[in-house]
Amino acid sequence: MPNSADPARTTSDTVDRHTNLKRLFAPRSVAIVGASSSPEKVGYQAIHALEGFPGEIILVNPRAAEILGYKTYPSLAAVGKPVDLVIFAVPATTCVEAVSEAIKCGCGGGLIISGGFAESGPEGAAIQDQLKTLCEGSSFRLLGPNTAGFVNMHASLTASFASGTEHLRAGNVAVVAQSSGINFLVSYFVGNLGSGVSCAIGVGNAIDIDATDALEFLAQDAGTRAIAVHLEGIPQGRRLYDALRRVTPHKPVVVLIVGREDIGEFAKSHTGNLVGSYDLKLNALRQAGAVTVSSTEDLAAAAVVLSLHRLPPKRQPGFGVLTGQGGAGIIMLDWLKSADVSVPTLREATVTRISGLVPPMTYIKNPVDTARPGATFPDVLSAIAADDQIDAVIVFALPERGGAVQPEHFLPLVRRATPKEIVFGTGGSEAGIRATVDALRAQGMFVAESPEQLARAAIVLSEDAVAQWKVAQPVSAVTFRAVAKVSGNVDEHAAKQLLEAIGIATPKRVACASRKEAVAAFRSLDKPVVAKILSTEIGHKTEAGGVHLNISDEAALNRALDALDAIPLKSARRYLVEAMAPAGLELIVGAVRDASFGPTIVVGIGGTIAEAIKDTATRIAPISLAEAHEMLDELRASPLLDGWRGSPKADRDALAKAIVSLAAVLDHQPEIGEIEINPLRVYARGVLALDALIA
Repeated sequence: MPNSADPARTTSDTVDRHTNLKRLFAPRSVAIVGASSSPEKVGYQAIHALEGFPGEIILVNPRAAEILGYKTYPSLAAVGKPVDLVIFAVPATTCVEAVSEAIKCGCGGGLIISGGFAESGPEGAAIQDQLKTLCEGSSFRLLGPNTAGFVNMHASLTASFASGTEHLRAGNVAVVAQSSGINFLVSYFVGNLGSGVSCAIGVGNAIDIDATDALEFLAQDAGTRAIAVHLEGIPQGRRLYDALRRVTPHKPVVVLIVGREDIGEFAKSHTGNLVGSYDLKLNALRQAGAVTVSSTEDLAAAAVVLSLHRLPPKRQPGFGVLTGQGGAGIIMLDWLKSADVSVPTLREATVTRISGLVPPMTYIKNPVDTARPGATFPDVLSAIAADDQIDAVIVFALPERGGAVQPEHFLPLVRRATPKEIVFGTGGSEAGIRATVDALRAQGMFVAESPEQLARAAIVLSEDAVAQWKVAQPVSAVTFRAVAKVSGNVDEHAAKQLLEAIGIATPKRVACASRKEAVAAFRSLDKPVVAKILSTEIGHKTEAGGVHLNISDEAALNRALDALDAIPLKSARRYLVEAMAPAGLELIVGAVRDASFGPTIVVGIGGTIAEAIKDTATRIAPISLAEAHEMLDELRASPLLDGWRGSPKADRDALAKAIVSLAAVLDHQPEIGEIEINPLRVYARGVLALDALIA
């Protein structure tokens, strides 16, 4: 798998690049190249933004000796020492020269806040390419161009010209976005939820520092507890995937990925057309341990939740639901069940304990409805949290007359009495709930202001715990028997030999170079047989008339061979005579070397209708057996594997092993671009690969 560092760099270069990344985002000195005393210029705005920065501020402008009370230098070289962060507030046309000087002076990194690069046309793209080449040839790190910059709240640093950054609240949620506008929008959402940001980073055109680099820095940032990421594209998917798998076990990451249009353009197999671009990215992010969302509001809320509450990794965490109003409980239960979040029935002892604390005729098996939040509400919550099936409790209560329930008083006590996570929600007028909400947020709790928002918080906690459980599962080992390395495109017979080498069964068959050999093969095999054209020129044999089934006598065989002989070929004509397989459920399993994510595995409904139905599940390879089983569960056709209407149950274990084995092939044989089994027939015991394609 590709490393996050350039493999061509030396170890010391890699260390320097990591060191310089930290120098850029957490600098002790900042220089502004293009500093200005004119308020309308970015060079002035950058100076103003740095007010409050405790480190050294250095201004560079060859036409001024002093700006706004600061001594001004004619060049970076004239400063006489390397600077950690250089803000380039100069036109695009002079950036190459300015960055070259910064590299020569040993500066750590830079930020280009101007536009006029690849987004502006060919001339700007040429300048951007020169900057990229400079960065690739050095340890200097560059953010942008075409970015509003970043803020590091704990370093009191605003390296941005975006307006309103002075209103950002400091906290422990980091925000990374390809769009600087979205970067600060999400940051404001985080503040509106009573939390704050540690860093807010806009990567812009990302010619050097991209979202993956930002993740690597934030993973080591003591002030960051959760990371929210906005992505518009993933050009280096495997690198991001590997980084997420390293980061998410230690810090939760929430991702909003835009671009739902599928753009799979693999020409030779069904597999490529089934690996949709958006679905692949979404599944890869989840497989790497990230929580995915579909809106900027949810991105902020999920990151805030996970910065305050996190469950241990678990295959299926259980949630208790406590409500003072039954209607809210129904709404939350509906949301949780729709998201496959476990809400287990409480133990009998728990139910007995709760029954003595609430009025009769209330539902107390989970959700627990107290009818109104009375004085025993905290005791009910404690009972639910003590149940061994419950990993977290979500509590929703509207304020009622009498003031018997004051969550800002009892919730901290319950939290201290149990290791279980407790998340609270309420609702009402601003004046009626603000004191409670503010008090609980000050105590480090996420407080929802609707049943739906509280349910979404639980869904996020569950998805994160499940994702981390999956990340912890070891990739399943695959044993490869000796088989010739693939060179160029191979025919079906050779492809099946490779499948047999990784333990996937295929029908008995004979590859034939003549009609005489085909007749001999027919006589040696159990009847009926299949006759196929054997050629690398034809990818989809059925469409070309290259497959003839149910051949039981030699007359039928000769008719099939006549039809195969009519297919135009440039190469020598060969045939494959194969025993017919028993009827069974057909799936397609394929592995494709994606340009961004590398080896990728896809499973779906098989046969000739695979592309029309597109009932598929996709993962980044290699995978674990648990991941393979989950892929099968994701299929809409999954019930067909479980004995649909009297049919035999399919051998899910054998099917999962076949998926794991095929997922490992591309790593084992880098010459292979894609390999497909279509169909893979599954039985009550075992599977059988009826057709195979390698490119």
